[in-house]
Amino acid sequence: MFSRGAFSAFKQATQGASAKLSAHNVLLGASVATALGSGASLYYLNQNAAHANMEAEGLHPADHPFPQKKLFGTFDHASIRRGFHVFKEVCAACHSLDLIYWRNLVDVAYTEEEARLMAAEYQYTDGPDDTGAMFERPGKLTDPMPRPYPNEEAARAANAGAYPPDLSLITKARHHGVDYIYSLLTGYSDPPAGVEVREGLNYNPYFPGGAIAMAQNIFDGVVEFEDGTPNTASQITKDVVTFLNWAAEPELDDRKKIGVKAILLFSTLTALALWIKRNRWQTLKTRKIVFNPPKNWNRKN
Repeated sequence: MFSRGAFSAFKQATQGASAKLSAHNVLLGASVATALGSGASLYYLNQNAAHANMEAEGLHPADHPFPQKKLFGTFDHASIRRGFHVFKEVCAACHSLDLIYWRNLVDVAYTEEEARLMAAEYQYTDGPDDTGAMFERPGKLTDPMPRPYPNEEAARAANAGAYPPDLSLITKARHHGVDYIYSLLTGYSDPPAGVEVREGLNYNPYFPGGAIAMAQNIFDGVVEFEDGTPNTASQITKDVVTFLNWAAEPELDDRKKIGVKAILLFSTLTALALWIKRNRWQTLKTRKIVFNPPKNWNRKN
């Protein structure tokens, strides 16, 4: 039916088309691989950028395994209790905690009686009384955490011009949150060769610029824990960072509990909706509509 020449021509055309298609696939694959490789490289460089301004930005902290960072993780409340003890003994000498009240500690780290007794250890200015004068009284559960300084000017005067920030939201106000705070508190070291730190400052590679006014305050044994937990510098830092994370997000445990309940609820509703669609609507979805035209279109009624 077909001549040998026609068959040879068809074979050559087919091979040529296959070759062109193969070349096209190779180019397409190379383009996709180049795009993916470029994207991966840009992402890596963005996450691990090495440039001349790294010291000004500070080192990127490592990822530390705090349990509350996990998807369904919650706070270690024993750690919160120890962390507040560290804050009260070490941090409260310079830093305030304006957004936390004594009542916030109840049923989180302390009983109501324990929180009431701790509040009563401090004197608060109240009033005026019947004569119009202000007076001092012991603290109550409704009082905020006491400030170390009466105003910003006094704080700067006591710290060589540096202003110790309020720590209520510090883990949310700093990039990398708890990882940054932990690395900062444990990252003090001697400056490397060629780096000079002026008098009154301390070298810390995690702080932007490398020079920080706050001296290292956490060492092994700086506080004693009532529950017998080893008071190493890393454990002390971990506990105080956990407390500061709770201070910034006291609703975290409840939020995650509500999230789990919402996932269970919507999963159940989704399964129910799929069952209704498959079974209750089955008769409608499988219904067949048939049109039977009249055999005699010209017939009159």
